Amino acid sequence: MTDAAMRVRYRRILRFASRYLVQAWWYELFLPRLGLGRLAARGRPARLQRIARRFHVLAVDLGGLMIKVGQFMSSRLDVLPPEITKELEGLQDEVPPVPFPAIRTLAEAELGVPLEVAFSWVDPVPLAAASLGQAHRARLSESDAEQTGMLDVVVKIQRPGIDAVVDVDLRALRRVARWLSRVRLVADRVDVPTLVEEFAATSLEEIDYLHEATSGERFAASFEGDDRVRVPEIVWERTTRRVLTLQDVTAIKINDVDALRAAGIDPAEVATRFAAVMFDQLFLHGFFHADPHPGNIFVTPLPDGGWTFTFIDFGMMGEVPDSLRRGLRRLLIAAASRDGKGMVSGIRDVGVLLPSADTIELERAMTTLFARFGGMGFAELQEVDPREFRAFATEFGDLVRTLPFQLPENFLLIIRAMSLTSGMCSSLDPAFNIWDAVEPYSAQLIRAEGGNVVADFAKQAVSVAGVVARLPQRLDELATRIDEGRIAVQSPRLERRIAALERVGGRFVSAIVFATLLIGGIVLRRDDVVFGTVIMAASVIPLLHVIITGIVGRRG
Repeated sequence: MTDAAMRVRYRRILRFASRYLVQAWWYELFLPRLGLGRLAARGRPARLQRIARRFHVLAVDLGGLMIKVGQFMSSRLDVLPPEITKELEGLQDEVPPVPFPAIRTLAEAELGVPLEVAFSWVDPVPLAAASLGQAHRARLSESDAEQTGMLDVVVKIQRPGIDAVVDVDLRALRRVARWLSRVRLVADRVDVPTLVEEFAATSLEEIDYLHEATSGERFAASFEGDDRVRVPEIVWERTTRRVLTLQDVTAIKINDVDALRAAGIDPAEVATRFAAVMFDQLFLHGFFHADPHPGNIFVTPLPDGGWTFTFIDFGMMGEVPDSLRRGLRRLLIAAASRDGKGMVSGIRDVGVLLPSADTIELERAMTTLFARFGGMGFAELQEVDPREFRAFATEFGDLVRTLPFQLPENFLLIIRAMSLTSGMCSSLDPAFNIWDAVEPYSAQLIRAEGGNVVADFAKQAVSVAGVVARLPQRLDELATRIDEGRIAVQSPRLERRIAALERVGGRFVSAIVFATLLIGGIVLRRDDVVFGTVIMAASVIPLLHVIITGIVGRRG
């Protein structure tokens, strides 16, 4: 792509982002301040669907990292509304392939020899086309086949010019992140620039096939001796930064239920075993496949009648530091035991919640969540009254949005991996119950923790003993503070009165702004009719705020 084309690409991304950021500010921040929150909420589903549809078109047209952004959003069923996720489904399948002559030119430049020398045959029709590269079936030359002991391979070749495309996309995303960091509502809850840098690091690793090959071998070493997992061998002699040659391990796609049944493999068993394999990566090995979508995982039948998982595409991998892994283990154990308070403590230990967060209401909500929906599988959840789901989701979402949170390093990749895992298992077996997979695994973790669990109980016992020992002294201090008038009491009624006073103050400020703009417009209109008229027209906005908040206040 030319420099001019890159500048156009950069501007298109920023224009799209700025347009919908302004729209979000108008509907989600400004209108609610005028008391028009219900009006803004009324058209939200259609508005979100329209934004997602336009981003879908933009991503398919531009390709590159825009496809990756869309794929990530489509997998966030836990956070984003279905109006967005459904519109972004299937983005990967819509990536057009690069014509083979351009692919041939890049491959020969990288390998330093004509394709006919490197391979005895290369299929010009791609096996798969992705946003950053595409794969072709091939056969090794006779000498390479003898040396490696394999014949059929898959050659993964980068899209020409993808380095420059990724660079432009990241510059645009960093600019958007800086815009968002200036929005207090966003900045108080998440460090967007840090998230973009994490996404950037992952994306740059994905276009380095030497890094991918090394990650594949490390992943294979994690499961050495484990019959459940298989990884293709790398042909290092035919691998460079932009060309990756590996053993052809094509088999049954993990989500091809009909093919699995035809091979005598139970999809429900595949779902259960797949969840266990992903849990092993996250909680035991600390090195996990962060892009476990159906195109990257095969179920390979074995001669003895068994079968194994074959993982491919190790461009997007994640690591779980020991501290984060311990926190995730605590989360898993709390989830298995339906412990709402333990879940909140685990979330805090993981580092998602900032220390300043008041978690009393979150603990109550978690306890309610486990009491009502805990232990239900996907099929059982479908039978729940949708109105009950909506009511709880609204209440829970409003609560979460009030909490200050951050995402630890690699947490986005963990969320992505678990979202894709959950969706995959449910598609294989609608009756799949994630709790059935979690509970035995959490019991295994508890046994593995062994002395750590005993130590935790001992630590809690010491803590309780300390509280009991300090209780008389703290009661005496409390009595002293009451005598001296230094006790601060929270009163909901008082807080409502203060909120009412704040609304009156807001109306008073709006009235002053209205009068200032109106008078200023009248004065300026003598010298500049257009500018004076605009100022007078702008005075209508604070006037509406005074009127509407007055009506809302009287109704309240």
